[in-house]
Amino acid sequence: MAEEANRTAFLEIQGRMIETTGKLKQVLNQLRNKEGEKKRAYLTLEELKQLSDDTNAYKSVGRTFILEPKPVLMEEQEKKMKDSEDAIASLQISKSSLDLDCGRASILGRT
Repeated sequence: MAEEANRTAFLEIQGRMIETTGKLKQVLNQLRNKEGEKKRAYLTLEELKQLSDDTNAYKSVGRTFILEPKPVLMEEQEKKMKDSEDAIASLQISKSSLDLDCGRASILGRT
């Protein structure tokens, strides 16, 4: 009877560990993607800063390019950077939480 209870508890902890590990991998992938978006926005913003204000700038929309004023494009890139930073902060919190859950599950699995 005690062995069956131990087995059931072990399987429950193992299932939780697998689920948490999967969520952690997903968060890490999202974090990597957001960091890439932030870097692209930063690099684009730096390139736009080098251009004079009267330079024609185009925004890519699908397979076409639309003429946009430089300040509009810079504002969009700044917004993308800020949104990415906010998402990264949120994902870091989720990652920390999932790391703790993984640690707890592995400790419970050893006892």
